[in-house]
Amino acid sequence: MRLRIDFSYDGANYSGWAKQPGLHTVQGTLDVALATILRMDTIQSTVAGRTDAGVHATGQTAHIDVDVSVKPERLTRQLNSFLANESIHVHRVAVAPPGFDARYSPIFRRYEYRVSDAVGNRDPRTRHFTLWIDDHLDIDLMNQAATSILGLHDWTTYCKPRPRATRVRELQIFRWRREIDGTLVAEVQADAFCHNMVRNLVGMCIAVGRGKLTVSDAVRLREERTRTSAFIVIPPHGLTLVEVGYPADDEVGDRAELSRTRREPV
Repeated sequence: MRLRIDFSYDGANYSGWAKQPGLHTVQGTLDVALATILRMDTIQSTVAGRTDAGVHATGQTAHIDVDVSVKPERLTRQLNSFLANESIHVHRVAVAPPGFDARYSPIFRRYEYRVSDAVGNRDPRTRHFTLWIDDHLDIDLMNQAATSILGLHDWTTYCKPRPRATRVRELQIFRWRREIDGTLVAEVQADAFCHNMVRNLVGMCIAVGRGKLTVSDAVRLREERTRTSAFIVIPPHGLTLVEVGYPADDEVGDRAELSRTRREPV
């Protein structure tokens, strides 16, 4: 039986999602809880988006395969009881439809990055998930830069290279808004992201908002397809995975197969 698990976490106290020897991770914590409750020797969960150390999630999804009888609603309650002293909350456990794969079935992942600049009111309660910047950022220029790079492209400039990993992704949404308290929020959505892509994209826009890069530099740098020092990779704590989108249940298997196919940029 394959189970789908929808959950959230505060990433401040975790060394990222993936299990690492001797480190406190989200996957390690969740898998121990699952194995203990289900009385299995080991559990290996597969997640929709492998977040880095310090990154948060309000809409993360994973799947596990089990060979024991499971009542999803009961398991949801048991997990939240077991994880009561952790910064993880399980929203729902459900039996996954045929072909479902948390990693390969999504049609999009959506992140938000929060920035408090010189215009925003500094609320110390949000400091663990908001980047504080002393400059006044020009949101209009940042939106122009963000919009200019949408589409299916090679994102080598904006990614940390990983062996055998494609850097071709479809950037579907990239826009900025200023909330009522003055906080800037970037909404970034793609079919998938390569390593550090969101933090690089936001870092580029912040450089544009500061006047250190022009709007046209966004596309120019992308097309150069090489790592650059023109902008910095911003800290992880302002980043949150807010939603993973999946197709209809009868389409998740086909979507998973399509996602495994390496694509070329337009």
